[in-house]
Amino acid sequence: MSGTTSDKHSEKKSDRRTRVTVLVALTANLVIAVAKAVGGLVAGSPALLSEAAHSVADSLNEVFLLAALRRSRRPADERHPFGYGKERFFWSLLAAVGIFVMGGCFSFFQGFEALRNGAEEKLSGYAAGLIVLGVAFVAEGVSLLRALHQVRRQGGKGGLRDPALRTVVAEDGTAVLGVTLAAVGMVLHMVTGQVVWEASASLAIGALLVYVAYTLGREARDQLIGEAADTAAADRIRDLLAEQPEIDSVEALFTMKTGLDTALVAARVDLMPGLDSERVEEVAVRIKRTVSDTVPEADQIFLDITDRPAGEARESPAATGERGGA
Repeated sequence: MSGTTSDKHSEKKSDRRTRVTVLVALTANLVIAVAKAVGGLVAGSPALLSEAAHSVADSLNEVFLLAALRRSRRPADERHPFGYGKERFFWSLLAAVGIFVMGGCFSFFQGFEALRNGAEEKLSGYAAGLIVLGVAFVAEGVSLLRALHQVRRQGGKGGLRDPALRTVVAEDGTAVLGVTLAAVGMVLHMVTGQVVWEASASLAIGALLVYVAYTLGREARDQLIGEAADTAAADRIRDLLAEQPEIDSVEALFTMKTGLDTALVAARVDLMPGLDSERVEEVAVRIKRTVSDTVPEADQIFLDITDRPAGEARESPAATGERGGA
């Protein structure tokens, strides 16, 4: 019990840090979005307006992520017996859609419009736009450093398991690169007088945002439709079951993530002969407790007992997931 309490305390602490990281990113994006929009309208810059749309999309996404952090930790209830952990993945999917629609599509529109109709900018417009982009680069960079610092505190690459934190890192990294592309496009436009450079910057920003949206959306989709637990955790569970003296063999093992730090475990096991029904019940309870204590990620554990041959058991409906075991 103490281990479980410690894990929950650690999860809440991690959520608080992630919430601060998201709030920092939200504040930066709101300020930058206004600055980019005003600068883009004053300068008539398609690249700057594309970056303004990018920041608006990021701001909306941060609101989604804050909702995910709050709603995903709600306790299980009658309608959702496995809890609300997948809320985190759902809101991350919406964030990916927001990046695609509000950021990527608008950037493509600005780029094509600039190529078709051209764009005239005065020297004062260039100066204002580049100043805005310089401020945006610093703000986005600070937000990105904050997110990367938290990733390191949560175990490096393992910290990116959190879709909220992963989305913030992707957004801030993309924003820094997007600001750089916009600045290069504006400078080349100013030097050459050819709008194609700034239009190309808008198109490149659009392509970058579409790629990031696709990557984030694919990861969220995999988690929503029932992604298996980490291979290492599944192997630990299988080895732990095989070590139990009452278990003759592990016929099938299935896992599915039900949240950021929780997973459903369903195992079909063949027990040693000679155990009566009361003994079987005691053994099942003890094995479940052992698994949950050793692998905290195993939040819901179901054991299906069989005494059939291994080949037959693997082909049975319960083993293949067509019908739940007792």
